[in-house]
Formats: sequence, structure tokens, C-alpha cells
Amino acid sequence: MAERTKLWIADSLRKLLSRKSIDKIRVTEICKEAEIERPTFYYHFKDKYDLMAWMIFQSAYDTDVLDLDSAAKALDRMKKDCIFYKRAYEDNSQTPMWQYMLEYFVERYAQMAKQNLDTDTLDTQILYSIRLYCYGALGMTREWVLTDNITPARTAAQMMLESMPETLKQIFPVNKTVAINLSI
Repeated sequence: MAERTKLWIADSLRKLLSRKSIDKIRVTEICKEAEIERPTFYYHFKDKYDLMAWMIFQSAYDTDVLDLDSAAKALDRMKKDCIFYKRAYEDNSQTPMWQYMLEYFVERYAQMAKQNLDTDTLDTQILYSIRLYCYGALGMTREWVLTDNITPARTAAQMMLESMPETLKQIFPVNKTVAINLSI
């Protein structure tokens, strides 16, 4: 039941985002669109940014970031839901949405690295490489969503995976199921 309510609230925010940016939307409007009371909203989310982050992470959670097909499908979904992702990436609030996303992916890669290396702690160089790669991949994804109407999702995913630092490639087995020609 709680999951269904969250999805309902998320769908309401998505409708509002089709008309205006996240900084112009108030929680009251989300509640009105979802036909819920404010306490119901706050039971599930801290604020509208927490809701937006939850929506992004729902999609990201199902993505195997080290698999070319999975990453390409995720980018395709982003293009299909371009208004939502453009609004997310255009957000320049106190804590922009891309910063939530950066922390999510850094943590996700760090956990995978710990698991793959069978350790509880990572050295500073590995953590730096993870943060640098995530920052770059997220920045390029942002640029792709906001300005690139030409590069196919699969090509963008392939370029991101190919750009992973060698230190990380040794830790993360990248699944490149089908090689593609990157010369465009």
C-alpha cells in the first residue's frame, strides 16, 4: 500500500513537472494533484526534492551500471521521460538533484567495490577514482539529456563505460555484450 501511494504521489509530481520546474512547484500543489493531505506526503517524503530523488533512484536501482545493455536501456528511459530528467538536471536549488544522484552513485560503486574486493574499507585512491568517474559520467549524462539529440543511448553508455579509469576496470567487470563502432 505504501509503495502504491509513493507511486501515486510521484506520478502527480511528474504531471506538474510537465508544466513547470521543480523550484516553482509547492508540496501543496503535489498534494492537490495527488488528492492527498499534506501529512500523507510527509509520511513518505521529507520534501519535494526527496520525492524527486526517490523517483530517480527507483529507475537507477534497476539498472546494472556495469552492463552495456542495461545502461543503454536506462538512458533510453531517460530520453523517453526527457521532461522529468531535464527538470531534474536543470534544478539549481540549494542541493541540486545532480548532487543527490552523485552521492547515490558514488555510494553504489563503493559498495560494489567493497564486495568485489572482499573488504570493509577502500583506499583513498580507489574512492577518488570512483568519485571522479561518477562525477564525469553524471556530468556527461546531464549534458546528453539537456543538449544532445543525436547520440544514441547505446553509444553514450558505451562511451561512459569505455571512459572508466583502468583502476576501476580491474575492480569492476564491465559487461560489454556487443561492441559498437564509436566513430560517428
